[in-house]
Amino acid sequence: MLEISDLPTVNATLNTISGILLTIGYILIRQRKITAHKNCMLAAFGVSVLFLISYVIYHANAGSKSFTQQGWIRPVYFTILISHIVLAFVIVPLALRTLYLAWRERFDAHRRIAKITFPIWLYVSVTGVIIYLMLYQLG
Repeated sequence: MLEISDLPTVNATLNTISGILLTIGYILIRQRKITAHKNCMLAAFGVSVLFLISYVIYHANAGSKSFTQQGWIRPVYFTILISHIVLAFVIVPLALRTLYLAWRERFDAHRRIAKITFPIWLYVSVTGVIIYLMLYQLG
C-alpha cells in the first residue's frame, strides 16, 4: 500500500517520466513523426497531471520539508528551487495553450509557442528530480 511518505519518490518518478516523454516527443517531431509526437506529448501531459495531483495530496497531508544542508549547497538548492517554482507556475498556462493550439490544428502558432514551452517544461521536470534528490537523498 502506498503511504503519504512514498509520494515524494512517486513525484520524482513522474517528473523523470515526463522529462523522458518530452525529450522523445521532441525527437519525434524533429523526425516528422507527427502521430507519435502527439501521443508522446499527450502522455507527458497526462504524467504531469498525475504529478500535480500527487504533489498536492502530499503537501496537503505532510506539509513542507526543510532543506537542512549547510554551506555552498544551500544557495545552490534555493536557486534551483526558486527558479523551479516560478517556472512551474508559468508552464501550466503555456502547456495548456500549446496543447490547445495543436488540438485546434493551428500548427504555426503551436510551433511558435512550443519553442518556448518545451524548454521550460523540460527544465521544470528535470529540476523537480534534482530538488527531490537534494531534499530527500542528500545527507
